[in-house]
Amino acid sequence: MSRTDQPDLTLLFDGGCPLCVREVRFLRGRDRHHRIAFVDIDAPDYNPTDYAGINYRMAMGRIHALTSKGAVLIDVAVFREAYRLIGLGWLYAPTRWPLIAPLANLAYGFWASRRLRWTGRADLDTLCRDRCNL
Repeated sequence: MSRTDQPDLTLLFDGGCPLCVREVRFLRGRDRHHRIAFVDIDAPDYNPTDYAGINYRMAMGRIHALTSKGAVLIDVAVFREAYRLIGLGWLYAPTRWPLIAPLANLAYGFWASRRLRWTGRADLDTLCRDRCNL
């Protein structure tokens, strides 16, 4: 397989979230062919114009990724593609099934809406307000 400098997937993650960082470490460790690039949206130099206009609020509210073809993936689709790229796609394959897909997306939405509180962070409005005042 011919590789270019462009990754197959650019995954936007919250570097201030301990669970998110743990997931990124796992994915990086399994990504032997460097098919995934990881971008910390919580870094002060995060620039939405470099990532399909996905601003801080959007990225903090739910996980996003960009494919090498420019498609934007959100929610469970991000994990499904990331795990496919590291050779563990079978783990997320059931999230495509008609009965499982809506439940998986509902579960992820529930998690995403509570992630900041459950990891001891400020709420999204506070984080966005603080970021604008940097």
